[in-house]
Amino acid sequence: MIALSLAEIAEVVGGQTHDIPDPSVQVTGPVVRDSREAGPGSLFAAFAGERVDGHDYASAVVEAGAVAVLGTRPVGVPAIVVDDVQTALGALARHVVRRLGATLVALTGSAGKTSTKDLIAQVLRSKAPTVFTPGSLNNEIGLPLTALSATEETRFLVLEMGARGIGHIRYLADLTPPKVGLVLNVGSAHIGEFGGREQIAQAKGELVEALPSEAEGGTAILNADDPYVRAMASRTKAKVLLFGESGEADVRAENVRLTDTGQPSFRLHTPSGASDVTMRLYGEHHVSNALAAAAVAHELGMSADEIAVALSEAGSLSRWRMEVTERPDGVTIVNDAYNANPESMRAALRALAAMGKGRRTWAVLGKMAELGDEALAEHDAVGRLAVRLNVSKLVAVGGREAAWLQLGAYNEGSWGEESVHVSDAQAAVDLLRSELRPGDVVLVKASRSVGLESVAQALLESGAEGEVSAR
Repeated sequence: MIALSLAEIAEVVGGQTHDIPDPSVQVTGPVVRDSREAGPGSLFAAFAGERVDGHDYASAVVEAGAVAVLGTRPVGVPAIVVDDVQTALGALARHVVRRLGATLVALTGSAGKTSTKDLIAQVLRSKAPTVFTPGSLNNEIGLPLTALSATEETRFLVLEMGARGIGHIRYLADLTPPKVGLVLNVGSAHIGEFGGREQIAQAKGELVEALPSEAEGGTAILNADDPYVRAMASRTKAKVLLFGESGEADVRAENVRLTDTGQPSFRLHTPSGASDVTMRLYGEHHVSNALAAAAVAHELGMSADEIAVALSEAGSLSRWRMEVTERPDGVTIVNDAYNANPESMRAALRALAAMGKGRRTWAVLGKMAELGDEALAEHDAVGRLAVRLNVSKLVAVGGREAAWLQLGAYNEGSWGEESVHVSDAQAAVDLLRSELRPGDVVLVKASRSVGLESVAQALLESGAEGEVSAR
């Protein structure tokens, strides 16, 4: 964080100082909420959860070098006491962002946010110091913590914004007002919570409504291939830049193909020129993510050649998102188990089909959460798609939703041993250990709550060290 005195922080967050002998002492390190991350110059935000109360670690974080605790009660060590820690973090983030000289880029969408954010960050940091959301910390706590990690040297601040209801993105954009706002897509993720795509579009579009006008330097970057997103152009006073495979897109891809290993290659066109891209990531769905990142980079002054080089060198920065690992015996494990929705599930299956040409392919799939009334139809559709893509074997893991996956495959014509329903992760591991052979490609994917990363990990450990159970 930029250096701020405890007195200034207390004033910004409307807090009272306790046990602080010298309020002029500065916070020069990061703001953290995990006591294990506290170090010299840091500020520890003490949240009281259901099972753990951060205030209990006050003495430990100060011993580790933290300057003070931001909490809701005195703790016997230097502290700034506020009514609500989350609100205080937001106020502090807003204050810091206003003092920064950085350009703030915010993005949202139903699918691909984290992968696209990672691409944007890698492209922009090839140009100048860049701070970006780690993993998927895109909520009311994670977003201000990311903003507070910026320093005086930061030139680009890239923030992922998630939403589970109307007003969430408006709130986040008020904490950290963006200059560039990117909307990727409007899909079915969390449709059970929102109630429909129209409501999702209403929520996601709050980002472009929060942008400054074109005269003030605001830019809305919108997906030309998604009608819900494209319609958001009428909701902003900012300049509008379109990306996509549509011929009307300002930043677009031509001659899209997948390499023999399933990696996208295409000709990138921007208003400033064109250049060829071959990505290290897997799956055609990354083309749209790359175009979104390219549109941001173009708007911030990078040439087509600079963007193409950075996109071609970019890798995956976040865990369990199309992580491709080949075991010593030639079995390839694709761990995409961080989360799942219908759009990302279809994209992962298509990537598996592309990677598995001439090889046996396995789709180990589980529940897609928060689909509401659409759950049966969406799981059925994914099961059917696995058959249409000639996936060699579908392993549906879990309860009711997994049964729907297998039912879809069965109804599409998978009547023999091409699909199987197993009760849990351990059963999936046992099945795969007994049937995998060199050259097979295994995709593992489900919503985060299912925890199927344990299957991928167990299979990797089995290939390297022998029999290891899933946990």
